[in-house]
Parts: sequence; structure tokens; C-alpha cells
Amino acid sequence: MIVVGAGSGTSVDGIDVAALDLRLDGDVVRARLLGSGTVPFEPGLRADVLAAFPPGRIGMQEVCRLDTRLGQAFAGAVGTLGVELAGASPDLVASHGQTLFHDVVDGEVRGTLQLGQPAWVAERTGAPVVSDLRVADVAAGGQGAPLASTWDALWLGGRGHTCAALNLGGIANVTVVPAADTPTPATPESPAALAAPAVRAFDTGPANALVDAVVARQTGGRRTYDADGAGAAAGRVDDELLALLLADDYYALPPPKTTGKERFHLAHVDAALAGLAREVPPADLLATLTELTVRTVAEALAPFAPGEVVVSGGGAHNTTLLGGLTRALPDAHVVTSEAHGIPVDAKEACLFALLGFLTWHGLPGTVAGVTGARHARLAGRITPGHGALRLPEPAITVPSRLEVVA
Repeated sequence: MIVVGAGSGTSVDGIDVAALDLRLDGDVVRARLLGSGTVPFEPGLRADVLAAFPPGRIGMQEVCRLDTRLGQAFAGAVGTLGVELAGASPDLVASHGQTLFHDVVDGEVRGTLQLGQPAWVAERTGAPVVSDLRVADVAAGGQGAPLASTWDALWLGGRGHTCAALNLGGIANVTVVPAADTPTPATPESPAALAAPAVRAFDTGPANALVDAVVARQTGGRRTYDADGAGAAAGRVDDELLALLLADDYYALPPPKTTGKERFHLAHVDAALAGLAREVPPADLLATLTELTVRTVAEALAPFAPGEVVVSGGGAHNTTLLGGLTRALPDAHVVTSEAHGIPVDAKEACLFALLGFLTWHGLPGTVAGVTGARHARLAGRITPGHGALRLPEPAITVPSRLEVVA
């Protein structure tokens, strides 16, 4: 089955698209990556999305228009790049859309909002679309994030060492997959390795969000990220400022937990800077914010003692950040997802394709207990394509492994 996954993260760099040939083989999902790429947002749309993020405030008219404009943008990305990668119109599209708000109150997720009306994608491609991938997990008592644990548990499980999959988008999230000999008792709610309670997944805090915001302000919007970490490499970590940033109580919360730009935005940096009685040079600010990501990721992973950390997302291109993680995790082998067959910019689009595929076959798209949800749930809702909607008979066997083949 050819499935195209599409999504945009909190960095709003563009729409990531991946086409996969997916099939069930007993308890194994076999995945062949047909190709991947990114379609940049039109600058005006990107600016409007960024302005809509908290602490920005927009009215319902703007929300409606963004939902439509994002849906049209996703339709364009899937209808051009996605169809090209798939070789024809895909059998199924899984469209995550763009998260605009993740409503976290006292550590509990009350709701989540992704925009990008899927009907535009279905109309453009003719294929059915699975979308709204997070809400079922929230309704079951989960955090709705990180969804990557579904892919990671299948992809990195069964190894002789504990693996941590680290995605460095606007926010950093990790999935800790225990070594093969770690006890994972089965329960009626968790009948297979996909639902193993020993898997842990949570957001560690900001990855690129704060650095991106500061770079955009420092350059008047001419640049939107610290390319290759060059700005941070030119500065020195300000220990006093770092201590103020690390004092945020999010870092002390136990998993499962999730966060976003509702909490970690430019005003968060400015509040820390206001606690200093002096100026911080621009390069030192970037170095300190990069070290904040290094420190919070390393401290979050320390209790699990991973033997391998597999990095994906835009931050995987930042050599200063990767160098800091390698230094801070001396007992772990830090590699990018390329080492396991998945381009760093394609990981989440591949995840969305898998979630859509699982939903199509009546299989849960979440890992029971990992996000705090009471049960594993099918992910998303289905928007029909041009033809009659005919789903296959639900799969009987819950997958325990994902095999990425050449």
C-alpha cells in the first residue's frame, strides 16, 4: 500500500512529505521509503502561522482562514511532491497538519488543535486522508504527544541496548526503547511489544524554538535559524543566564509530559534576560540557548542510560548542538536517523504515514500508557477521497516490529 505522510512542525520550516510502500507481514510492518522532501511555505502563510502561535491572539475568522490556507498548502505539497514520490496518486494520505495550540493546564492536556483542512488534500489527490492524529490519545487521558513513540517502539525495539530516539524540532522529544532483555509484561490492554509499558516518550523542552526566535529578532527576520550552529559556536555559554533558564519547573516534571510554543517562546527568553543586571552578547545568547537544549536533553535521558541516541529533525543539521549532545552523553553512541535508513528531515512524515496505515487497518496508533493514555487508540479521522470508501478487514495481529527495507 502506497501511503504519503505530510506534516509541519513547530519550527514551521515547510511541509515535510514522505512516500512509503507499507505492508503487513505477520507481526512485522515492512516499510520501503520511496522518497521524501520538503515544500517551503509561502512566506506570507508562514508569517501568519508564526504570528498565530502563543502569545499571539487571533480571532475565529483568522482561524478559519488559516485552516483553509493550510489545507490548500498541504494539498499542493501532497498533490505535487507526494504524487511524484509515490509514482502516482497514493492509496492513502496521512496529513498531520500544523499544530497551532496544545492546551496544557497543570501538566494535563485539555485539548489540541491542528489546522489544515484535509478535504482540500482529498479533493486534490482523490485519495482518502487520515488526519487529526492526536485527539483520540488526549480523549483517552494522554498527552497527545509525542506520537513518535509508535514508530520508535517498532523501529528500535529488540536490540541489545536501550535506544533513545531524539527528535529536535522546535521542541525536543524523546522515545526511550528498552533493550530486548528488559521485562515487558503483557496485559489485556497491552498484548504486544507495540504496547510495551517499558517504552517511555515525552517532550524534554525546547530544541530549536528559542534559538530560532532569537535569530529572527537579531537579524530582523533575514534569517530564521542558526545555520549549522555557527552563531552558537562563536559565543560562550553564560552560566548565570543558563541557570535562570533551567529554573523553569517544566524540566522537573516527571514523564509523561508535553509542551510547546505556548510555554517556550521569545517572551520566555526575555523574562530570563530581565533577571540579569547586564547585557548578554548576541553570540553568547545563542550559545546559552543551544546549551539549554543539550543540558535538558542529557538530564532527561540520564535515568535511562541509553546505549544509542538516534537523532532526527532540523536540529540534526546543527553540528554545534550534536557536538554538545555527544559531549553530554559520553556513554551513548549519538547518531542521526540516517544510520537506520531514514533521512533526518523525513522521520515525522514517515511516522504520519505509518499512523495512517495503522488506522486504515484497524490498528492502534499509540503506545498504551506511554503518553499517559489509559488505552491504545486508533489515531485520527478519515476523509473519503473521490471514490467509495472501502476499508480492509481489520488486522488481527498487532505489529511488534517495523523493518525499513531498501
